[in-house]
Amino acid sequence: MLHQLRIYEIFERNKAAFHARFRDHAARIMARHGFKIVAMWETRSATRTEFAYILAWPDAETKAARWASFMADPEWTEIKRVTAIEHGDLVGAIEDRLMVLTDYSPRL
Repeated sequence: MLHQLRIYEIFERNKAAFHARFRDHAARIMARHGFKIVAMWETRSATRTEFAYILAWPDAETKAARWASFMADPEWTEIKRVTAIEHGDLVGAIEDRLMVLTDYSPRL
């Protein structure tokens, strides 16, 4: 089992729109493409607000295939286009990390 940590820089000016898009659209479409979202958080530092979430994958090949199908999904493409027109950019920098449990980690 692999876990993927995604961290998105989000903006205070349109944070509500970001959360609405992820909650109402992205998460639903991701589920349709076989994503397993483990948990989601909003975090803050002195310089930025972030949205972080963890995905669980059986293997790297499945992760790659499902991300490709999600990114090519016509509904997702249209939602991103419309929300960008209405609210501007909803996401700044994106961090993407693949996490593999150590042999001494408690199992999830």
